Amino acid sequence: MGFYLLGLRSGSAGLQACCTVIVVKWIANGVVTVATLLTLGVARPALAQQYTARRDGDVVRLEDARSQTVVSILPSVGNVAFEMKVKGQNVLHWPYASVEAFKARPGFSGIPFLGPWANRLDEQAFYANGRKYAFDMGLGNVRGAIPIHGLLTWNNQWQVTEVKADDKSAWVTSMLEFYRNPLWMKQFPFAHTIEITHVLQNGVLQVTTRIRNLSVEPMPVAIGFHPYFHLTDSPRDEWTIAVGARTQWLLAQNLIPTGETQPIEKFFPDPRASVLKPYDLDHVFGDLIPGEDDKAVMSVKGKTQQIDVLFGPNYKAVVIYAPAGRDYICFEPMAGITDAMNLAHKGLYKDLQSIPPGGTWQESFWIRPRGF
Repeated sequence: MGFYLLGLRSGSAGLQACCTVIVVKWIANGVVTVATLLTLGVARPALAQQYTARRDGDVVRLEDARSQTVVSILPSVGNVAFEMKVKGQNVLHWPYASVEAFKARPGFSGIPFLGPWANRLDEQAFYANGRKYAFDMGLGNVRGAIPIHGLLTWNNQWQVTEVKADDKSAWVTSMLEFYRNPLWMKQFPFAHTIEITHVLQNGVLQVTTRIRNLSVEPMPVAIGFHPYFHLTDSPRDEWTIAVGARTQWLLAQNLIPTGETQPIEKFFPDPRASVLKPYDLDHVFGDLIPGEDDKAVMSVKGKTQQIDVLFGPNYKAVVIYAPAGRDYICFEPMAGITDAMNLAHKGLYKDLQSIPPGGTWQESFWIRPRGF
């Protein structure tokens, strides 16, 4: 009588590999029977998850392992996304040595949110529904003869409501209850909430904003974002830009639109491929051109690297900010042009959006790095 190993049969169960060993026993009279059936569990490393979302102190990090992209957001300082690293290279301009240094003295970099208005107003007041709302300059949260970029840029009132990842994407959602702050309501007396979701999918960052009007009157929408982009494969003066817009808004010396426009080709002879070097930009463009999936596209390209910024249709304008001598460019998604509320009151701007009582405004923009 003896034993003989007849064979192995492998299979899988969950994240484990199974190996079945069939042992055959020879019996003296020549009859063959299966004496032992062993199933051995063989450990196999767990399959790597493509997307992860986690909190690391004050920072929320979204990661796409396949594209080697990590997005970092700081909800406690204006809900700003300050890094979008692709293969270790940050495509966002963020000139700080650490998060602590940024928190101590935040400045414009990364992807700041601008609200309840973006860019400049032509006086210390705004107009809505036919009425003038003058700012209380003594409160200190609105400054200057030309108030700029709203009230919310570096506030610490954002509340994270969800941090999650699945097999398709990673995301974080944060909520700002504007109506709870009396100093904000004093300056912009429209009760509302703002919800921003950052989603990382296939190496592309989508930023979705939802504004719910809780007040009893229509609420004007003049928000925007001010993202700072940076390429690492070439200096700024070698970058080429493409602008998906048809018109340029002419500006007064204080950078407020006059109400006049001209074809974009009078400023960029070839708006699809303009070398950045000769331009010192802080300009406003409108009549955006629907491109990919009805999204207008703005791009900056270096030797091989490229960043595309895609605008959903409720972003009606783009401000391009690229001062000479700086190694960044801003393609700013804007719900309306600079000074939209006041120019609409004067009859010089026709595309001001508003949210009806109890209604919601929503739109997204996308950041797509390529060639990194």
